[in-house]
This record gives sequence, structure tokens and C-alpha cells, in this order.
Amino acid sequence: MKNIEVKSFQKALLNWYQTHKRQLPWRETKDPYRIWISEVMAQQTQIDTVIPYFKRFIQRFPDMKTLAEADLQDVLKLWEGLGYYSRARNMHKAAKSIIEKYSGCFPENYEEILLLPGVGKYIAAAISSIAFSKPHAVLDGNVKRVLSRLTCSEKPINDSKSQKHYHELADSFLDTHNPGDYNQSLMELGAIICKPANPVCHDCPVINHCRVYRKNMVEKYPKKLQKQKIPSYNIATGVIRKDNKILITKRKEAGLLGGLWEFPGGKLHNDESAEEACVREIREETGLLVKIDCYLTHVRHAYSHFKIEVDVFICDYQSGEVVLNGPVDFRWISIKEIDDYPFPKANHKFFSALKTIL
Repeated sequence: MKNIEVKSFQKALLNWYQTHKRQLPWRETKDPYRIWISEVMAQQTQIDTVIPYFKRFIQRFPDMKTLAEADLQDVLKLWEGLGYYSRARNMHKAAKSIIEKYSGCFPENYEEILLLPGVGKYIAAAISSIAFSKPHAVLDGNVKRVLSRLTCSEKPINDSKSQKHYHELADSFLDTHNPGDYNQSLMELGAIICKPANPVCHDCPVINHCRVYRKNMVEKYPKKLQKQKIPSYNIATGVIRKDNKILITKRKEAGLLGGLWEFPGGKLHNDESAEEACVREIREETGLLVKIDCYLTHVRHAYSHFKIEVDVFICDYQSGEVVLNGPVDFRWISIKEIDDYPFPKANHKFFSALKTIL
């Protein structure tokens, strides 16, 4: 676009945003701490889901100091159900770092923000522009979709090779005089108007600037690379009973679901039944010999890159002492204590069934 068209685009977009923006709790402040928390939570998560988590989190950890001094297990428990738990672990590390390096004051410099654990270009640009009015353009899925349709770009938005192209586009449209509101307005446009499917073009404030609309090709954009089929794995899990207690184990902090508690189990081997896998996995992970008492339930759960089908069994302890291989900690707890520990969502899916029989 020519400069005059860019200015016209910016003005139309910002005017629309001031009238139609959603009332979100983190938009009530310029506090970089709250903006940071909201942006981390909103990564790969629907805003309607984020709102109650954000409110609970801020109530429990109202500032950098309380978050930095918190036990990681408390942070993970409050995060429970949001998924992508590395976000919470990194946020906890970053809070400690900000206390140590910046005396608890959030760094204003984009490059310094970018060095914080778990912070990438998007979050750094969002915080620096919204909280500190620094001229850095954000680039998330919503923004890429808007820019793709606006410019009729043939670059697939889910191709890493296209990132430079879209970053340059985002920079060229940025309102450097009001970067915070502009970035939020562009993301808002993608979230409620320029949606992935069935965009509400007749309500779009920048429809006169949209090339794909003028060409009547909205449904053909943005371009995307075809995704590979998501694999699915069969899992067997055992709830081990011993003296009115059940065994839970803690995952390593690094990696998927790091720091969360779960019941021992794992993938089925070829030609292995779920019952056989359950007994074997418990023996390999904990050193315990168990006998299956009954079948509890079947659970399906999807992660970003794979799916699982879980068969859950109630097992009785037979012999042995707990010797961990994989997990880093264990507890024998009563069923009443289960809500005190952070668990993956897949485990939560059979808690109600478990509580009815224990």
C-alpha cells in the first residue's frame, strides 16, 4: 500500500477498535505484569477460556514478587487445565529473573524482554508496544490471517519460511505513534471479524483496503500448507491401591506436562493387551508388582501434535518398594487429597469415575 493508504487503513482500524473492542480485564491497565500474564495465557488458547484463569491468577499472584516467591506446584495447580504447562514454568522462572536482575520492575527494552524465559518475538512486541508504547509490530495467527487477506499474499501462514515476509508486512502497516492500540486492533479484527472460517466481511472497517475481498476470493485465503495426520497412541494407566491410599507420581519438570502429577502408565507395545501394558508399565516405572482388580474407564484426549486413547484400571498392590524410573517423585495419597495436586487434563477426565468407587 502507498503511505496515504496505510494511514487511511490505520485510522479506520483504530476508530473501529475504540468502539467495538471487547472489554477484557487486562485491557483495563498498562501494567506490564498483567499484560504479560494475559499474553502468555492467550497463546494457543481461546480468550473466553483465558478470562477466568487470568482473574484467579491475578488474585493469587497480584504482582511480580508474589509470583516469584510462589512454589512452582502452586503455580501449576492454578494453571491446571490451560495446557502447554511449559508456559507456566517459564513464567515462574522469568518472574524470579525479573526480581533478581531488575529489582522486580518489568524491563522496558524489547531486547531485554525477549531474553526472558518463554518469551518470543510476539510476546515481547505485545508487552513493549501495549505497556510501553514502543514501536514493535505483533505477529500472531490472527495478524497473519488479516495481512494475508489484506494483501492477497500467496505465502502460507503456517510455513516457517513465510515468517520473514509476514514480519515485514506487519512492520510496514504498524502505526508507530500508537503501536499498542494498533497492535490490539489488528489482533481484535482477526479474532472477531476476519475469522478463519466465515469472516464477517460486511462488518469489516477496512473492507475497502482488502484485496481478496475486491477479487471475491476471501474463502481462498489465507494459504496454508497441508498438515500431516496427527498420530494416535494407545495408553494404559493404573490406579494402585494400598492401605486405603493410591499412588501418584510426578513428571520431570522439563518436557511435556513437566512438573505435573499422574498415575503410572504408558504406551502399549505391539501385540500387548492394555491389561498387560498396565502391569508392565507400573513395574518399569515404580518397581511395584500389582494385580488388576477392575477396569475403570476409557479416556480420549488430544494434544497439539498427537492424540491418546487411555484405558484406566484399578490395581491392587502386591509387593515391592517404590523405585522410580522416569518419574522424579511419588506420593501415597487418599482420594480426598487428589485435588491438592496439579494433574494433566487427561487424568481429570476419569477423576469423577475414580471418586465413585474409592
